[in-house]
Amino acid sequence: MRRLASVIACAAGLYSASSVGARADVVVRIDKASQRMSVIVDGEHRYTWAVSTGIGGTPSGTFRPQSLSRHHRSHLYGGAPMPHSIFYSGNFAIHGTIHIARLGSRASHGCVRLHPSNAATLFGLVQKEMGNTRIVIQ
Repeated sequence: MRRLASVIACAAGLYSASSVGARADVVVRIDKASQRMSVIVDGEHRYTWAVSTGIGGTPSGTFRPQSLSRHHRSHLYGGAPMPHSIFYSGNFAIHGTIHIARLGSRASHGCVRLHPSNAATLFGLVQKEMGNTRIVIQ
């Protein structure tokens, strides 16, 4: 009887820990050679999207999101739209682009560009898991 009570208590603890305040680890991997982004949530692959990284260079390394801006406009490039921006290193961000024909090739000043719908999806995911997100660019 005591063992059954322990099993039930353990199961109840697992249920409440997984259903209340659950968090997800998010890894955003950007491969500059292939111009592809993979999004992994809790170790499971969720998305792969074409991107455009910088012609002159996009910084490599592992980063954490620093800030989010849903309707950002560039202060450096004439107010260019940068929807669903996820800033990860100074002025560098992952964001949506109107130049979708260029996705899959280097085209930006250094940011990582995504199709607007993919940028919105990623933005929503990162917004929920800001503290648990890593951005890996290689």
